[in-house]
Amino acid sequence: MLRSLLLSAALLSLLAVPALANEENEHLKTQAWPHQGAFGTYDRASLQRGFQVYKQVCATCHSLKLLSYRDLSDLGFNEAEVKALAASATVHDGPNDNGDMFDRPGRPSDFFVKPFPNDQAARAANGGALPPDLSLIVKARKGHEDYIYSILTGFGQTPPADEKIAAGMNYNPYFPGHQIAMPRPLNDDSVTYADGTKATTDQEARDVVQFLAWAAEPKLEARNQMGFKVVLFLVVFAAVLYGVKRKVWSKLH
Repeated sequence: MLRSLLLSAALLSLLAVPALANEENEHLKTQAWPHQGAFGTYDRASLQRGFQVYKQVCATCHSLKLLSYRDLSDLGFNEAEVKALAASATVHDGPNDNGDMFDRPGRPSDFFVKPFPNDQAARAANGGALPPDLSLIVKARKGHEDYIYSILTGFGQTPPADEKIAAGMNYNPYFPGHQIAMPRPLNDDSVTYADGTKATTDQEARDVVQFLAWAAEPKLEARNQMGFKVVLFLVVFAAVLYGVKRKVWSKLH
């Protein structure tokens, strides 16, 4: 009897796990991303637009502590543009020869300047909520790019009548619990794209998600190329070994 109950419980748990997973992700907005797949590559124009969205909208609250300004050359910016982007940031440095801390323009070798000096200051400025660092956010969340895109485009909907939204929280059906402290970050024309692309909310979300995907995995293209070369080498090597085997064993028959 006990054994039957245990087997039944185990079967129910195995059936429940996929059901819960599907329930959690069934509402995500699935998108086609150009960098996905074995031969995926990043859209450099979209990456530059996404960086613009991050810099003008997201960077007021969210850090990118694992990126340095010189990494932006991978987005297609030339050396002068990278230096200018770095110099637009103010870096708190020191001590100098007198033992004093000082502010200076950023350099390409500097890591992205954080919007707050510490977590306590970040919480104080955001009603107690700590804005997460975005360096690995695409890899760290289940659903990856689709999850971040769904969150960014999921604001503005009316919550169900039976769902009470706490004070200071915002309804978003794609966020766990459906209540998120972050207010709606993107709207039409939140930025004016330098390349003239129309800045709809959807376009801004797609661009910044692709930028964050690159930030989480900047060497993806090099890895894909290396993977293709390795597979090609193994195929050729296997063919050579098969030919050698046929030649060796043919003398024994």
